Amino acid sequence: MTGPGSAAAGALELLAGRGQSLAVAESLTGGLVAGALTAVPGASRVVRGSVTAYATDVKRDVLGVDGALLAERGAVDGEVARQMASGVRRVLGADWGIATTGVAGPLPQDGQRVGTVFVAVQGPDGAGGIRRLALEGDRDRIRQDSVEAVLALLLSELAEKSRAQDTEQHGGNGCLQP
Repeated sequence: MTGPGSAAAGALELLAGRGQSLAVAESLTGGLVAGALTAVPGASRVVRGSVTAYATDVKRDVLGVDGALLAERGAVDGEVARQMASGVRRVLGADWGIATTGVAGPLPQDGQRVGTVFVAVQGPDGAGGIRRLALEGDRDRIRQDSVEAVLALLLSELAEKSRAQDTEQHGGNGCLQP
């Protein structure tokens, strides 16, 4: 099985195993990420909630995205996505936050072409990442691909954190220790 369901299930399983929680901030996806996560049985053990910050002032006033950044670059920006993920962690009291912002169409926005999307993950101890996407297709395809991308980024960050912890616990460079 591939797609958002398998990435969501995999991420939720890793988070549940660690006793960690997740919060979602969405713009262009309008609740689709939260929907994909909560479609997984047992998601309530991990998912704290979501904020659909479709309007720029909601990004600023609810999630704490810097107003000067929004004025200078617009809402479709990697740093905006990072601040959304960080803000939703804080607002909802979660260990991990994920965010989507971008242009699903039909018209360009903030000087960005249709299909320009940023997804971000922010976790404990500075864990996190941002991806810029250049997606093709109609509005529905762009939104669905954005869901898949943010869940894949979350799963990748969680797996990387697991590998780092395993290396710390089992001897540095993976070699057998005397």
